Amino acid sequence: MPKPVVAIVGRPNVGKSTLFNRLAGERISIVEDTPGVTRDRIYADASWLNHDFTLVDTGGLEPDSDEILFRQMFRQAELAMETADVILFVVDVKTGATDADVEIANLLRKHRKPVLLIVNKVDVMTKENLDVYEFYTLGLGEPISVSAGQALGLGDMLDEVVARFPDGVGADDDADCIKVAIVGKPNSGKSSLINRILGEERVIVSDIPGTTRDAIDTYVEREGRRYMLIDTAGIRRKSKIRENIEKYSIVRAVAAIERADVCILIIDAQENISDQDTKIAGIAHERGKAAIVAVNKWDTIEKDTHTMKKFQIDLETELAYMPYAPKMFISALTGQRVPKIFEMIKTVSENSALRVSTGVLNEVLAEATAVVQPPSDRGKALRIYYATQVSVKPPTFILFVNDSKLMHYSYRRYIENQLRAAFGFVGTPIHFIVRNKE
Repeated sequence: MPKPVVAIVGRPNVGKSTLFNRLAGERISIVEDTPGVTRDRIYADASWLNHDFTLVDTGGLEPDSDEILFRQMFRQAELAMETADVILFVVDVKTGATDADVEIANLLRKHRKPVLLIVNKVDVMTKENLDVYEFYTLGLGEPISVSAGQALGLGDMLDEVVARFPDGVGADDDADCIKVAIVGKPNSGKSSLINRILGEERVIVSDIPGTTRDAIDTYVEREGRRYMLIDTAGIRRKSKIRENIEKYSIVRAVAAIERADVCILIIDAQENISDQDTKIAGIAHERGKAAIVAVNKWDTIEKDTHTMKKFQIDLETELAYMPYAPKMFISALTGQRVPKIFEMIKTVSENSALRVSTGVLNEVLAEATAVVQPPSDRGKALRIYYATQVSVKPPTFILFVNDSKLMHYSYRRYIENQLRAAFGFVGTPIHFIVRNKE
């Protein structure tokens, strides 16, 4: 289910990134150090009072910049407002309400999204609080005083944020269809693939990278099954992102991945597998999404008997953290192997939702531990008493043990491989929760 999106906007140097980092890094964010996942994020998964949401940091808005930058930055703000469920408009108590703040406030008032006016850098509340009243002139309601640097007032601010989440956020309006996000770098052929599937030009195709700015939903039916295809903006390496609008396109792609049941990572066969490819895949992996790797433009590659095998080895090396994802070699231009994609989507989607009975699960587990004994440390051996599946999408299992500290990563991987051998789970990650029986 998609999470609410909270966007932080404002002019430069008011403390937006400090606020973002304070929330994401120290107080509320749940961020895992997953191999292959970029740490240079402008978004973070967060939670407050049992409300999960996605926090977004945006570039500084400078209305007094030259005309081109002015349009780009305000387009970014418009994208933020279109996507966000709640907007945090951050201002600086030390500079007071500037002309730029007034222009941004005027823009925000034109939209119907909830806006919270956050007055930052109020480091000593009793001394500087009177200065906050100046910001009533912006016409955005009661200002909320915080100090991102000193972590003051953040709890009250977050209470107001979650109170403004719309009813029904996270509700699944398309429960009867499989949602498929098409992700990848710019110009890898995402839109071309959707057009080949649909048989018509429903999505704009261009040779200019970054044509698709927003996530676009298209419905298609195959063999009585409905699918929602989500075309996402191409994700670029950070050093190549020059327009603020393209930075925000990453957030669109992340939101699309979160909405999806299955993610298809499109890799350009004409280019080597890049770090950015692995990072894009990592976004889907860390969110527990079923995944397919599709190498596009395969028709353009000069081949011999070893070409595909070599590319497969490269994929297995670069995407070592997601060996479960099936690899396909396609051509959106000619339609090569494209019809097989739906069969694979159906397979990985079913595996992601697969439930295993506790009895059968523990039979497999008992056989696995008999073949390869659990690890031990200083004479104390790991004992796995039993396991049970607690959720799907992705399949998640609790392992009850005598001492969770004895569960070595390599043995966890061994257990995972045994479950895959017994039940398949092609295309889906598997999560384990190791818990002491006591």
